[in-house]
Amino acid sequence: MSLTRCVCLLSRLQRHISTSRCTAGSGLLHRKHQADPVVCCRHVSSNSSSPKPPDTSLFVPISLKTDSLSDGSVGIELTQPLDKSELLKVLNRFYKKKEMQKLAADHGLDARLFHQAFISFRKYVLDVTSLPADLHIILSDICSGAGHVDDVYPYFMRHAKQIFPMLDCMDDLRKISDLRVPANWYPDARAIQRKVIFHAGPTNSGKTYHAIQRYLAAKSGVYCGPLKLLAHEIFEKSNDANVPCDLVTGEERTFMDSEGRASGHVACTIEMCSVTTPYEVAVIDEIQMIRDPSRGWAWTRALLGLCAEEIHVCGEPAAIDFVRELMYTTGEEVEVNTYQRLTPFSVLDHAVESLENLRPGDCIVCFSKNDIYSISRQIEARGLECAVIYGSLPPGTKLSQAKKFNDPDDPCKILVATDAIGMGLNLSIRRVIFNSLIKPNVNEKGEKQMETISTSQALQISGRAGRFASKFKEGEVTTMHTNDLPVLKEILSLSVEPIKTAGLHPTAEQIEMFAYHLPDATLSNLVDIFVSLSQVDGMYFVCNIDDFKFLADMIQHIPLNLRSRYVFCTAPINKKQPFVCTSFLKFARQFSRDEPLTFDWVARHVSWPLSAPKNIKDLVHLEAVHDVLDLYLWLSYRFMDMFPDTALVRGTQKELDEIIQQGVRNITRLIRAADPTITGPLQAQGISGGQAGGKNANPNSRGQRGQRGPGEMDSSLAGRLVRDGLLTPDLLRQLQKEWSRDRKQEVTNPSALATEPANNNKEKRKKKRK
Repeated sequence: MSLTRCVCLLSRLQRHISTSRCTAGSGLLHRKHQADPVVCCRHVSSNSSSPKPPDTSLFVPISLKTDSLSDGSVGIELTQPLDKSELLKVLNRFYKKKEMQKLAADHGLDARLFHQAFISFRKYVLDVTSLPADLHIILSDICSGAGHVDDVYPYFMRHAKQIFPMLDCMDDLRKISDLRVPANWYPDARAIQRKVIFHAGPTNSGKTYHAIQRYLAAKSGVYCGPLKLLAHEIFEKSNDANVPCDLVTGEERTFMDSEGRASGHVACTIEMCSVTTPYEVAVIDEIQMIRDPSRGWAWTRALLGLCAEEIHVCGEPAAIDFVRELMYTTGEEVEVNTYQRLTPFSVLDHAVESLENLRPGDCIVCFSKNDIYSISRQIEARGLECAVIYGSLPPGTKLSQAKKFNDPDDPCKILVATDAIGMGLNLSIRRVIFNSLIKPNVNEKGEKQMETISTSQALQISGRAGRFASKFKEGEVTTMHTNDLPVLKEILSLSVEPIKTAGLHPTAEQIEMFAYHLPDATLSNLVDIFVSLSQVDGMYFVCNIDDFKFLADMIQHIPLNLRSRYVFCTAPINKKQPFVCTSFLKFARQFSRDEPLTFDWVARHVSWPLSAPKNIKDLVHLEAVHDVLDLYLWLSYRFMDMFPDTALVRGTQKELDEIIQQGVRNITRLIRAADPTITGPLQAQGISGGQAGGKNANPNSRGQRGQRGPGEMDSSLAGRLVRDGLLTPDLLRQLQKEWSRDRKQEVTNPSALATEPANNNKEKRKKKRK
């Protein structure tokens, strides 16, 4: 038998064996599906799946120098000088050839990149004083008819890879940005067999309490919470129970040991948890936030990476199936404990309609700070005291306001708050009143949009009504406006949408590896390309990185090494605060000069000491200064040598917290001082008349979303116009007189009748003054 015949038979035999193995494997897989349908229903992307095409709009070309090259004029000496007009014709012929475009596309140059590369190549060829000898000779041959225009292609591609270096390392970049098996990022956690226990239940069901009891009984443990307030609460509860516990947040490190040795227990914000320290018990609170578009990566990292024998997960039942699914990838089983709410809450059949109908223990929930200011002013105008809580207040001020509201001996019985009360504060609320059901949200693409609150959000907020440990054993929930009530009932009647995906985020190490291949790219561009090339399976998504990119672009011009730049860009700052952003920029600039940021430097920057606020603008500025000091403390734990005066800054922050508390206690006076032009007759009409729902008001003229009384609408509009300089105080007074005259003439109008008591009261006050 010939050698050729033997090789042919051998190759056929190998194909037959391969086919048999595939068939056998398919049968085995089929039997496995029948035996274990739960496990095999999971969909995880295969590593052999074709990668998605990159977003080439993110590829920024690098500018090349057009100076003379080292080989000088060798090309000219060997041939002759090139005619630029002939060169242009040759290059344009090359560009128009479809074959060249297709060949370039096969090597990563799509139509967009091909065009950009050609423009750069043409400019280079026409502008450079002396071309490389090989390119010069080829172009000379083509111009003289001795060569073909296709011969330009290798030199064009060489230039394209110089201005787009990612073309040469695309395979490496894809491997670095492969996020399909994040469980493998945590070898320490994979080296132990962890037991995962899910405590599922609604708000105020005791789920976290049971997890914390196991945490306190363990020899060592870590509590991971979504907020500093929650970490502080567990820190204090643990130490009060004689279980030494440290506190770790982004801005604070508190060690119970006098010599600074770590305790067996630690309470931390979830971003700060260690995935290398071994613990007996770990508690992950509010697990449903694993799907949060911005912070979800922190819950994913904790769930997959904590090195603890027992992982106690607390959260909504909507996360149970997903956590089970996620743990299949690590080979860990999930035990589920479900809990029922300890105190019931009911949705009322009537809306509040008027601030006159408020009762002790009421909490009005708003979704904007302006609504907080407006409603608190109107409440105090009725002789009632109210506490105020919103997200940008310092933690100490929030706790102070919560304590004031909870104190049975304090005259403050009304709370006005944003959804910041949804977690982290223990409040004695009898009735939750939704002032609105519309909330601004940021979607996964980073776009801001106004939308109705979700069932999960509504349940989280409603669940604050009636608490097991408070004097209100049963809670009530309703709305301020009648039209919102059926919408709220519909929202609460729906089941919470099951969690389907978990967030991921590129690490500093991954970005550093990207930068090694793309040394000339900006950090913002590196992250964009990373996300564009990243591959995730169906259980994950890449978290929104707009805030990161915003900070990266802000400090791009400042000379920093990549790791320091990355750390600065992960700082948790509010980019809506101009003073905070300016401070961030100055911090980075001072850091880049290798000059320590001392307390004196920071004090000069924030103009410390600061006085008590005289108006709302002052209060907002003080909150921004508090955020700047938070930023200093956050950076001080990453760069201790450059931010040395942590203790002094922390002491200053405590003083500032007290000043802010004083301002919040007098918030009505601050609002009045901030907008004196609308505290006259027009505002009095809006408060006393039908706009806010006075006793004589016609229910048909108010209480409906989008339909307010004339006084309220005009007052709000007037304030904005005066602030924007579009309306003078004199014109406003004239408008007030016209509105008053119109109201008197339209006595048959129910809304006008509702405002008559306010007008009469004003006239009586005028007579008294006389």
